[in-house]
Amino acid sequence: MAIATLTATPRSETGKGAARKLRAERRIPAVIYGHHRQAQALSLDGRELDKLLDRIAAETTVVELTLSNGSSRTLIREIQRHPFRREILHVDFQELVAGERITVDLPIVLIGNPNGVRNEGGVLDQVMRQVSVDVDPASIPNHIDLDVTNLELNESLHVSDLNLPEGVRVLDDETATVCVVSPPRVAEEAPVVEAVEGIAEPELIRKTKAEEGEGETGK
Repeated sequence: MAIATLTATPRSETGKGAARKLRAERRIPAVIYGHHRQAQALSLDGRELDKLLDRIAAETTVVELTLSNGSSRTLIREIQRHPFRREILHVDFQELVAGERITVDLPIVLIGNPNGVRNEGGVLDQVMRQVSVDVDPASIPNHIDLDVTNLELNESLHVSDLNLPEGVRVLDDETATVCVVSPPRVAEEAPVVEAVEGIAEPELIRKTKAEEGEGETGK
């Protein structure tokens, strides 16, 4: 389980106006909530948050949030971003409680080079890139590995084939396809247009000398 630290400051002003004022000061509005606490409005240092997000997987990293009255272990549940600019608008933190299981989406990492790719020229297609699991916060893995080395051409692996760590329970359909080795893709050749017999070439029409004279003005 990966753990990172971040400092947060409680705030009393809420609403769009207060949020715009915070962002003008390079601070990001946030909130922390949980089953055993009332939702609390916070603000974060924008530069510190950017540095943190550049080096962690936000969905699976436990963030030790330092507050004025102590600290809380949290998970980032939502990051709201500006639709056009590279700007974070708001962050939601969920407080984690020991023994209280949570639902998270874990990335699936394919390990190895399939036999069907090495020996038969197949193409490995990853259909599913993350899996939803139920897990204790103290045991959140960074990702789920799936060994594809023995996968042959036209064979696939499914959610049921994932090797889940102890204490991790999958929530997705176990028959869902994670990856498949497909036959090699053959580039389609452009159709050859053949000459059709029986179609005469267009006739070139030339004017006779008499016709040419009709179009001339008298000299």
